[in-house]
Amino acid sequence: METYDLVVVGAGPGGYVAAIRAAQLGMRVAVVEKDRAGGVCLNWGCIPSKAILHAAELYESVRDAESLGLRAEGLGFDYGGVIAHSRKAADRLAKGVESLFRKHGIVLVPGEATLETPQRVRVCANGGSRTLEGKHVLLATGSTERTLPGLDVDGRVVLTSRQALESRRFPRSLLVIGGGAVGVEFAYVYAAFGAQVTIVEMEEQLLPGTDRDVAKELERAFQRRKVVVKTRTRYKECRSVGENGAVVAFEGPEGELELRAEQVLVAVGRAPLSGGLGLEELGVEVERGFVRVDERFRTKKPELLAVGDVVGAPLLAHKASEEGIAAVEFLAGERSTGVDYDLIPSCVYCQPEVATVGLTEEEARRRGFDVKVGRFPFTASGKAVATGHREGFVKVVVDARYGEILGGHIVGRGATELISQVGLAKFAEATVTELGTYVRPHPTLSEAIMEAALAVEGRSINF
Repeated sequence: METYDLVVVGAGPGGYVAAIRAAQLGMRVAVVEKDRAGGVCLNWGCIPSKAILHAAELYESVRDAESLGLRAEGLGFDYGGVIAHSRKAADRLAKGVESLFRKHGIVLVPGEATLETPQRVRVCANGGSRTLEGKHVLLATGSTERTLPGLDVDGRVVLTSRQALESRRFPRSLLVIGGGAVGVEFAYVYAAFGAQVTIVEMEEQLLPGTDRDVAKELERAFQRRKVVVKTRTRYKECRSVGENGAVVAFEGPEGELELRAEQVLVAVGRAPLSGGLGLEELGVEVERGFVRVDERFRTKKPELLAVGDVVGAPLLAHKASEEGIAAVEFLAGERSTGVDYDLIPSCVYCQPEVATVGLTEEEARRRGFDVKVGRFPFTASGKAVATGHREGFVKVVVDARYGEILGGHIVGRGATELISQVGLAKFAEATVTELGTYVRPHPTLSEAIMEAALAVEGRSINF
């Protein structure tokens, strides 16, 4: 029997970050991982997808650079090379996580984990097994891609994001089922490289749950890129799959619709990976696959904790990391407050990028706030005009009574980097006046945040 202060199951952004923080706090830690250090995010999600997105963005920028006085003759791409670069990036960072484990004295145990008790983990690998016991066990098993009935994933014609991140085949046409973050990111990639792309989303807008104005702006931007967007359209059945592609039927506002494409990307969300761990046998509460935890991330068995995708939305890497840090700091007596989910930003890395933090305008009104809104378009930003990236805007949602920043929403180039300004101001409890009066360097895209904040009070200078 191997004994530890903490045994972590899963080495993704929730698990590996929790393990490192626990080691920093003096705990003896082991991490069990059935695949590779870094988990789905690092190996099959966040990192390789951003490498591919960057290549698509660069290709699009060079292709459209004539408006800047630049000409690129004979421009082409090797999609296999794009994928190869993305895999190298993922491999490099996976090795980096393993190096961090060694640095902090964390034992990495490869294999499949099963809970024998809330404090005992059996790990099976290569026909053998070993048992780890911890004062506490933390589950960070993450999530996997959801699929649709009758639409069998074959990795060639029908793919999930996992297969799309490996596939070196570039189709002439792509049907994306699901207009969430994964769907719109891949739609952008394939459209940028020249494929004919259609996105089908059953909700009323792309990026369901996102501020409506932001979703509308993204849809317009995609339409300018000749991406066909069909909302309020629900998957019905797959009619056929063959060497030349697939035929899929949908039900939309105008009745039945049949769409054909060389490839189909299924991007309809993610499902928690909680099965096979033995949770039900231990009396741990699981609802629709998600593990139920309290504000300190304890299950009904207080020695057993869980964080990240497996405990529920939002299914974001940085949310999982924050929960992992919080969970072990609670264990060590270093923390007394839980995670404030209104402070966790959400980012989508297509072009134009989308980034949000806090409440949407609609949600703020539902919660009873007297809402004021400030907007500033990038068409009025000196830096955006100079660089030719004029799509999008910044929107700030504020409580009219106190000037409290309730939310920030950005669609446009650089949105995923800019959103932290709004999030930090909200975290520090700055007012919208303070957000607007801090002097930004000129010309920068960050001035758009200043102008949007000033617009709340009717003081925007450039719009």
